[in-house]
Amino acid sequence: MKTRHTLAIIGSGPSCIYLLKHLLDGIEQFRANLASIDVFEKSKTAGMGMPYNPETTERFNMSNISSEELPALTISFADWLRGLDAVRLKGFGIDPEAISDSEVYPRLALGEYQHSQYQAIIARLAAVGISVREHTNCKIVDVRDESDSITLIKDEGTHFDFDRVVLATGHYWPEEDHPTSGYYTSPWPISKLFPKKGATYNFSIGTLGASLSAFDVVSSLAHRHGTFETKNGGLVFLPHPDTENFRIVMHAANGLLPHLQYSQSRPMREIERHIKEEELLALRDKKGFLRLATYFDQVCRPVLIAAFGKDKMPELIALLQDRGFKMEDFAGKMTEKHEYADAFEGMRCEMHEAMQSVLQNKPIHWKEALDDLMYTLNFYAELMPAEDHLTLHSSFLPFLMNVIAALPLASGRILLALREAGKLELVEGKVKVEEPEDGATRTKLSIDNEGEKSELTYKMFVDCSGQGPLDLDDFPFPSLLAGGGVRKARAVFIDPKVVADVPEAKRDTIFEEQGLCYYPIGGIDIDRGYRLITIDGESSDKIFDISFPHTTGIRPYSYGLQACNDTARLLVDGWKAELTK
Repeated sequence: MKTRHTLAIIGSGPSCIYLLKHLLDGIEQFRANLASIDVFEKSKTAGMGMPYNPETTERFNMSNISSEELPALTISFADWLRGLDAVRLKGFGIDPEAISDSEVYPRLALGEYQHSQYQAIIARLAAVGISVREHTNCKIVDVRDESDSITLIKDEGTHFDFDRVVLATGHYWPEEDHPTSGYYTSPWPISKLFPKKGATYNFSIGTLGASLSAFDVVSSLAHRHGTFETKNGGLVFLPHPDTENFRIVMHAANGLLPHLQYSQSRPMREIERHIKEEELLALRDKKGFLRLATYFDQVCRPVLIAAFGKDKMPELIALLQDRGFKMEDFAGKMTEKHEYADAFEGMRCEMHEAMQSVLQNKPIHWKEALDDLMYTLNFYAELMPAEDHLTLHSSFLPFLMNVIAALPLASGRILLALREAGKLELVEGKVKVEEPEDGATRTKLSIDNEGEKSELTYKMFVDCSGQGPLDLDDFPFPSLLAGGGVRKARAVFIDPKVVADVPEAKRDTIFEEQGLCYYPIGGIDIDRGYRLITIDGESSDKIFDISFPHTTGIRPYSYGLQACNDTARLLVDGWKAELTK
């Protein structure tokens, strides 16, 4: 009987790095159980992750997380930067004399940092007897669940066999770009959007979404069509010649821009900061469901009242003290407080508050508390019924992501400078990208703004709406799909009569199994230990999935490096519990 097992990790981005870190932290338990680890990475460099890789991003794309917000590796991001020479720092656009734990730096710098930490961790694992083999430029195209092992199949047909496999594949866009009609299904790699060397775009470019990804597009293209200069304490955009008609139009369904970066008293999220697991589980009803209204009343309401007290906002305290003021009411009220006739003017107004918060280290407690509370709920969302998943996605998450996006101040200044120069617009309304006709050289949009309909066309249009939950049909490993090794994530309706009230587009996806009515919440099904759940409802004991595009149905508020860390930790904690048994 085998006593030491082999482990494969598909993908070498942040989730993989934190997984290796937690295995290293638990080495006393894993030393006798784990023989080796193989890491498979489709790009040429392991240990970076798609958003931070020079094959994908570039120097004008900023990360949206500071050193003090990064979960610990072998050294902090800021200290790693302080150890670099001036030439290398200049290459990242970083002033060697002004490195700060609270500053946000370019994605390329964060990618190099993560790569260095990955290398340091695998060296430490090797030193304690667990070898880590890297397979770069290696795309795994299939995974087969055999009776006694898991077989990975490389794109040219090479096979690898392991005892356990962790899927950590990260971002995945199954749809193809249509450059002839100017439609791009994602901004990545961002170099595909650049004009040819020496050329410029003298026309309007559209983006779907006003997200952080959209701002990457805005920044990269703006720096190729003009220069930014500081005048009278503000940032000014000076367009290059022959770019009179160059501008970028962002399309956002709600017409809102994200809130700006703010200071936090405790920048690191903690799952059990405001409630312990046993207390949260005790909130379940008699059928075992954690209701969204109960979570808001019992957990969120008192925490938010305390936070608004610190922020000296008595109006919100009074509203929250009224039990008739529900979660949806709270989202509506806070959205209303940040609605402006012109979203850019709103950002200009909020810039002063944001600068005070960041530069004077004045936390905005309610935003921080809300982020904490939803982060906790994220890791127990499988306890909610379908009714509450629908409410969360329709009424709360759009507001929440707008608040917590935390656009870096430097990015906000760039947006305002472009707006002042007449080079940036925001259009409100739901967008539908029409199928291109044969030979089309433009992308056509249909826009619906509360019943007011219009059409626009663009020579270049970029979908920046972000990575949504993966459709089961797009799961990248066909043998697991064909063999029933995965199933769609789902939530059961408490009251099947509610189905009649579900919007028609979503109602068509509802299905029945064994007499129960389910809503597919997106992505694939996993258990609390991140094991794949098969079509028969059984948890795999060999295949685990921590890839966010696969699991954001079950974990709807998983974003960023802190969630990568906690997800990896929970997986490793599950393995430790197995060994203890």
